[in-house]
Amino acid sequence: MDKAYTTANLKTRDELKERGYDKDYYYYSKASYQSKSPTRENTKPQEVKLHTQERATKRAMFNYMVAAKLSILEQRRKQEEMLHKMIEEEEIRLLRKEMIPRAQLMPFFDRPFVPQRSSRPLTIPKEPSFRMMSSKCCNCLSGTPIYNFQQTT
Repeated sequence: MDKAYTTANLKTRDELKERGYDKDYYYYSKASYQSKSPTRENTKPQEVKLHTQERATKRAMFNYMVAAKLSILEQRRKQEEMLHKMIEEEEIRLLRKEMIPRAQLMPFFDRPFVPQRSSRPLTIPKEPSFRMMSSKCCNCLSGTPIYNFQQTT
């Protein structure tokens, strides 16, 4: 049996309603209270300071410095190339100038060339030694007639 339909329960239910206590109302209001968040006042958004502008300016300055450095290096490279080109052209001009065939000077016949003997002593020739330096090779090849160039007399 269901307790809601008994007369005793009806009296207590009515009494509770009069006192301001309703079981169904309390149950549903409690559930809705738990699911609903309390209403808040309108809030003002906080001002957030992002560093994007500052970083963007720093990056732009860095990019400018890199571009300036690259342009300076490019100018130096071009200047060095021009300098090398000018030096090569000057060398080529001097070589062409030297390559012009010219007549050789006439020798002086009134003072003939007389060779004189040198004061250094003559070189005394030595016979070459074709023996191997290591002892193993000398022992191994000592019996072969191919390597016996020195004749002992």
